[in-house]
Amino acid sequence: MKKLRVMAMADSREALLTGLLRLGCVEISEPDDKLADPAWAALLRREDSRLIQRRSEITDVNTALSALERYGAYKDGMFLQRRPISQEEFLGERTVDGARRICREIVASLQDLSRLQSEEGRRQARQAALRPWASLDMPLEMEGTAHTIFRLGVMPGGTDVGAVRTALAGVGCAAEIYEISADKQQVYCLLICHRAEEGQVQELLRPFSFSAVAFQGVTGTPRENLDTLQAGLEENRKEQEAAVSAITAHAPDRDTLRVYADRLTAEAAKEAGTERLLTDGTILFFEGWAPAENLDEVRALLEKLSCAWEAEDPAEEEYPQVPVKLKNNWLTRPLNMVTEMYSLPAYDGVDPNPLMAPFFIFFYGFMMADMGYGLLMILISLWIMKKARPNGPTMRHMIPLMGLCGVSTFVMGAITGGFFGDLLPQLAMMLDPDTAFTAMPSLFSPLDDALAVLIGSLAIGVTQIFTGMAVSMYRQIKRGEVLAALCNEGAWYLVFVLVAVGAVTGAMAYALLAALAVIVVTQGYGHKGILGKLMGIGGSLYNNITGYFSDILSYSRLMALMLAGAVIAQVFNTLGGITGNVVTFFIISMIGNALNFALNLLGCYVHDMRLQCLEFFGRFYSDGGKPFRPLEMETKYVDIEQ
Repeated sequence: MKKLRVMAMADSREALLTGLLRLGCVEISEPDDKLADPAWAALLRREDSRLIQRRSEITDVNTALSALERYGAYKDGMFLQRRPISQEEFLGERTVDGARRICREIVASLQDLSRLQSEEGRRQARQAALRPWASLDMPLEMEGTAHTIFRLGVMPGGTDVGAVRTALAGVGCAAEIYEISADKQQVYCLLICHRAEEGQVQELLRPFSFSAVAFQGVTGTPRENLDTLQAGLEENRKEQEAAVSAITAHAPDRDTLRVYADRLTAEAAKEAGTERLLTDGTILFFEGWAPAENLDEVRALLEKLSCAWEAEDPAEEEYPQVPVKLKNNWLTRPLNMVTEMYSLPAYDGVDPNPLMAPFFIFFYGFMMADMGYGLLMILISLWIMKKARPNGPTMRHMIPLMGLCGVSTFVMGAITGGFFGDLLPQLAMMLDPDTAFTAMPSLFSPLDDALAVLIGSLAIGVTQIFTGMAVSMYRQIKRGEVLAALCNEGAWYLVFVLVAVGAVTGAMAYALLAALAVIVVTQGYGHKGILGKLMGIGGSLYNNITGYFSDILSYSRLMALMLAGAVIAQVFNTLGGITGNVVTFFIISMIGNALNFALNLLGCYVHDMRLQCLEFFGRFYSDGGKPFRPLEMETKYVDIEQ
């Protein structure tokens, strides 16, 4: 990375930011440390931006797209179709002007529809409230006469209105109650009583839980009001249909809106970059980072805009702030998914992808080890890459990684003779019980040669651990710590070699004595005093022997998953074969193999990740890198062609 300092005239801001957006290789740093300095704060301030406006526009266009998907009956299928578009078309004004108008019209129609739906809900609620009173042939605003009071009220469902009427008559009250309608919840009544006896009637009705009902501002009979509400609802629904039609009329403009949505996202990124610029109204200043390999492109842009600028290598004390961008090729790029999930390497650390890629891909195939499963992984990966062209932060790495692991799985399946387990031999024996085809050709079988597979797994583990130790030694020697490298990893390399030679020659006793001498001579390095050196030797002896032993033993999971996958596939094939029917055999076998495939697809990834992150990275990896976040055009719906 190169550290940039750029100064430009304020009137070139738009051209500068657009140029950086097109390049997509410059990260503008936050200016907080500058503004914390009173000398800088007295001269410069943050540049104003329209980020809030852009975010509001993004919300509007996403709302419009959601409305088109909902009312336009559009289905994207399993994968979003990303269409290619030139950079000039993407950034041109024609992309914005028409789309902004379309977006406003859809949002306005959607607001009208929302208002109409709310109004419909209110009308339906009023209908529900009036419907029990539909048979009442009396204006709702009528509250009585000069001497009587009319009260609408409700009582709990199941109340005996005759008993209420009897209670009123029993005390000689000048009152009458009429049942209008009833349902399971309530009984709807009309109470008529003399004004002078209203209080006494209310007391008599209290045990029956009589509750008065009033319709404020409503005139006319319930039936008249219900008819008016129904007419209003019918008109409301016609207006809703018109609003929906206005939205669906823009269905052909969906692609235009999608381009506009991606364009607004790019504009929002540019406005976020604007807020990181410092200005006094006349000039602009910013600091940032650019990869050294892109410096010529950055130079061309800055010189074209007559900017004053400089680029330099970061100082060692700045390393924690330097962003990290991994440099990859087609093989190692998919492994970014693993590295970013763990943690990016420190700026002065080692890029783990080239070291990890062969091991990760091989380990995955070793555990899965089935031609059928590998073929499925390859085909699925190719289909998704062609159909969806994934560009998300995870999918763009995960799908190619699945394809590479599929190749490894297919190769290991060919070596071990697995094709959906033992599907073909089982099928052959069903068709011809006397067939000689009882097993696929293979170099070795996980079920018959489990011990050999275990030894191979541990040998592979030793290879990866030795690789990690070699990288650690290289880093120490590069820092000038030659003696430390020789006394740490170098000494244990020698110990392993001596033990191996002793095992081969049969002189294990002499080999162990020589290994012990190496440990005594080297493991006291870095410790002061005789006691310190003795403790260092003892601690190193215990920690390294147990550590290396447990780490190497962890690789036995390679054998375990290979064996488990083969056994599960064989069990389901055998269950299918027991039926004696080819159709039933295929149904049971495919269901079982599908479950086995899904289980191993995830299980192998998890265990592979564990071996890389714990056993391998622990030898040499320095994490904590800050991700490189350049000002660039990140799109969801389109692929921008350079």
